[in-house]
Amino acid sequence: MMHNFNSDPFYLTRSHEFDWNGNESAGNGIQHVDSADITSLFSMHNGIKASNASGSLQFGGSLGQFEKWDDPIVADHTSNHNEKLVKLAQNREAARKSRMRKKAYVKELEMSQKRLLQLDQALEKARHQAAKQRHSIGRDDAFDRAHARWLGEHERLMDELRSSLLSGEGDDTTVHLLVDAAISHYGDLHGIKSKGAGSDMFHILSGTWTTPAERLLMWLGGFRSSDLLKVVEKQMQNLSLSEEQLVCIFNLQKSCQQAEDALSQGMEALQHSLTLTLSSSSLARPSSGDVVDYASHMATAMSNVHTIQSFLNQADLLRLHTLQQLQRILSPCQAARALLAINDYKARLRALSSLWLARPKE
Repeated sequence: MMHNFNSDPFYLTRSHEFDWNGNESAGNGIQHVDSADITSLFSMHNGIKASNASGSLQFGGSLGQFEKWDDPIVADHTSNHNEKLVKLAQNREAARKSRMRKKAYVKELEMSQKRLLQLDQALEKARHQAAKQRHSIGRDDAFDRAHARWLGEHERLMDELRSSLLSGEGDDTTVHLLVDAAISHYGDLHGIKSKGAGSDMFHILSGTWTTPAERLLMWLGGFRSSDLLKVVEKQMQNLSLSEEQLVCIFNLQKSCQQAEDALSQGMEALQHSLTLTLSSSSLARPSSGDVVDYASHMATAMSNVHTIQSFLNQADLLRLHTLQQLQRILSPCQAARALLAINDYKARLRALSSLWLARPKE
């Protein structure tokens, strides 16, 4: 017959006996516990739970009371464990941020590489378009081809000059020979332009064989000599010029400016004369019988054009003469740096034109 533990005030439990040192005795008998003892046990159990919640462990009855554990070894172990957890969390957060920064940096590099590739493609496309445009209007193709070959050889000379200066291996004699070759090459350009002007003076004068940015600053088929000297002037601190050299360059710039002003005034007078000649009323009615008057005016216009061609030739001679004078004033290394400064200036203008042609169209 099964015993009813819910209705019986007594129930069986295993007897555990403890001595005062907390050791369990060998008693294994079965004993009855009455209701009062159960109430006492529950009271002791609730006391233990309440003591744990408040930070102290208490036992009632004859076992006495144990105060909160305050062993310094245990407290120090707990503190070190908490510090390790905090440090581990900080390290994980720092590693996460480092991974995020690395990811963002790699992404930025990829985007920069993509933009550079797009820009390079746009520049190449713009160069092809500019070359195609220059050859599509029936211009002097012979001059354009000759100038393209001259420009390629000029870039090769500039690269040799730059390498000689950067490596430090080139002595004054070597640099002097390279500068002589570069100046002589500018003389070849004068010959090419002179021949081209004889074939189509308007083509050379308009500068349609150059890039748009170069045409913006063009004067009589090329750059002003005084402007090129200003480019060199920006490099004077790097050239370490003497007082005598500075005076010579100043006088050269002044003489160039005077020659340019004279040619500009002459060109303005010729253009005005050409306008008046071609706007004459007798040219409007050549069939009226005054053929002699018509021919006379057209001869005057042709004379003006020939004079303009002469001015164009003088402007090219002035540019070549300025470079030759600059070579005489400067040492070989100084002249080399001056030529490189002028070349870099023109290269930046060509790059500006390419960027402009490759810009997004609205």
